[in-house]
Amino acid sequence: MSFWRRRGAWLRFAVGLALGLVALWAVAGQRGELADASREIGNLSLFWFSIAALSELLSVVAFAEMQGTLISSGNVRIPRGRLITMTAGAGAIASSLPAGPAASSIFAYRQYRRFGADEALAGWTLIATVVSSALGLSLLAAAGLGLATRQGATFDLIGAVVGVLFAAVIATAILWQRRALSRSGLALLRLLRRLTGYPRRHETEVLAGLISRLGRVDLGWKEMVRALAWAIGYWAADCGALACGYLSVHAAIPWSGLLLAYGAGQLASNLPITPGGLGVVEGSLTIALVAYGGGQASTVGAVLIYRIVSFWGFLPLGWLAYLGVKMRDARADRAAERAADLHPAGTLCQGSDLEAAP
Repeated sequence: MSFWRRRGAWLRFAVGLALGLVALWAVAGQRGELADASREIGNLSLFWFSIAALSELLSVVAFAEMQGTLISSGNVRIPRGRLITMTAGAGAIASSLPAGPAASSIFAYRQYRRFGADEALAGWTLIATVVSSALGLSLLAAAGLGLATRQGATFDLIGAVVGVLFAAVIATAILWQRRALSRSGLALLRLLRRLTGYPRRHETEVLAGLISRLGRVDLGWKEMVRALAWAIGYWAADCGALACGYLSVHAAIPWSGLLLAYGAGQLASNLPITPGGLGVVEGSLTIALVAYGGGQASTVGAVLIYRIVSFWGFLPLGWLAYLGVKMRDARADRAAERAADLHPAGTLCQGSDLEAAP
């Protein structure tokens, strides 16, 4: 199975690369527009470019705070500095590798476990992060739909945005009702065992323990609102970097369609075609923004600036953050091993204890 998963991941990457080459071939026929875009970038405002980079950094901080809020509902605290570095590292993994989202989830899961989260809490935090992020993006896109209703109806985006928003709200409601979810999961587990004999008794006990643990996650409505606010802040700051891209090339921002075009572009980037939505984000954003009133040359320049600060410029910083996290983990593990050798009969120091300082 792992063999075919790897083959499937590389096949998607190859298809994405082929699509990217086709896009480059198509763009090559638009040399005039590209020349105009290069002139726009040649007159780059370093001030607004810096603000775009700062806005992108704030989006990383907001995403880290969202994770911290969610995992703290299980009485696990991760220092803010570690949250930010692990968020940047996970983002670089997700944007670089053919199976990046899965690899970044594994990385985040191990970091949660390192600081004391059990299997249930770590898995729940991963799911809650995805659901909260999706709801934040859906709300932002819905706000954009309100600003560009006529354009949205023309491009058949109303149904898509409302559908995604409805699904995100339902998923959030299910996630919030953890006790009802755990009771339903336990009932389903018992029913499956009664009907099929699977899972086995030991496996059933392990799964039942994990499911029961979910019911003890204390996510109140205040924490949920705080996590959702951070999720909206994450997407809003990232969209702010796109808006600053326009200002960087001395162009007017198409406010009426900015949020809706941004939301549609981000939804398209989640398609598992290329790592980091390479080629997909640029194309979908440019087409949508031009359709909503953005100048063609200035929009190409603004989107390129946005992708420089959110993708190309982010990758080396994210991988440096990842290496920093791994090096610190290795030092903590060595210190724990030395402590265990010195005090074999005492309480062993855990890596999460040694990571108490940010």
